[in-house]
Amino acid sequence: MLKPVQKSIPPDIFLVSKGVGMTEKARTVARNRRARHDYHILESIEMGLVLAGSEIKSIRAGKVSLVGAYAQFDDNLELWVHGMHIAEYPEARDNHEPDRRRKLLAHTKELRKIRRKVEEKGITLVALDVHISEGGRAKIQIGLCKGKTKYDKRSDIADRDNQRRMDAAMKHSLREQ
Repeated sequence: MLKPVQKSIPPDIFLVSKGVGMTEKARTVARNRRARHDYHILESIEMGLVLAGSEIKSIRAGKVSLVGAYAQFDDNLELWVHGMHIAEYPEARDNHEPDRRRKLLAHTKELRKIRRKVEEKGITLVALDVHISEGGRAKIQIGLCKGKTKYDKRSDIADRDNQRRMDAAMKHSLREQ
């Protein structure tokens, strides 16, 4: 009798929740690690991106940077991401502008809810990561964030160091047994 083979998920692929009970695989292309250091992330939302042909090819090649990327509403209740750099694709005839603003796709109900939170509480919308969904579409994860103070950053670093020391001590004590 044959047993089913269970493959492990590669480290650059994670499961994304899509509604109630539905999941799909996604491949992370770029992460904004600085955002997790500088902000408290209250909530994260996955959105689609409006891209040109050369932009999606560059994203699939991993030529995207989220350093300093943030999202902002315009007067028409449309959400745009600013500061996201997508390198030009060398094989393309008509290349895109690398640092242009890009429109984010979400339902109007979601956009109204996000806008209300941003206006009331003074929350910043920061780009957390870009990934390719199983269907081949580029998605961006936007975080509703509040800025950290120096004290918060220092306490996070101290907590991480303490956790690292405890893990090392546990590992050392297990080796001695």
